[in-house]
Amino acid sequence: MRTTDDQRRQAEDRIRAAMDRLLRGEVPPGGRCDLKTLATQAGVNRTGFYPKEGRPGPFRHLAEEFSRRRDLLQEAGTVPDPREAQIVRLKEEVSNLRQRQAERDTKVEELTDFRQRAISQLAAQHLEIERLRQRLAGEPQQQVTHLPGPRHTTTIGPC
Repeated sequence: MRTTDDQRRQAEDRIRAAMDRLLRGEVPPGGRCDLKTLATQAGVNRTGFYPKEGRPGPFRHLAEEFSRRRDLLQEAGTVPDPREAQIVRLKEEVSNLRQRQAERDTKVEELTDFRQRAISQLAAQHLEIERLRQRLAGEPQQQVTHLPGPRHTTTIGPC
């Protein structure tokens, strides 16, 4: 059964109205900002958007307009599909988390190296103290000389 010009015009009007709703972000639950949802919302068969038997679909020009307008909105930073916006947001969040994890891993590695150096230094100092104690214990006749205290200097005010 062939459609009349009036039926086709009404279908195009429904498609344009549905297109405007989807591009404003009014995506139905479970839907997306795509041709399938557009066809469902407009109440038309989505095969009308695609070529058939070498002929363009009757609504091919509207499918191209929809895709072009959606792409322009996305380039402008507006994502009409809330799911797409969520995907973009989650990808950015994952990227940020990966960067933070890499920075944290670097910091942990630096702190681990520092800890290892500090432990080695403390162990060397401990061995030196033990060596000196043994030397001191083995030679009690050795005299320990005290260093002189700090010198006190007097300051004279400006002349």
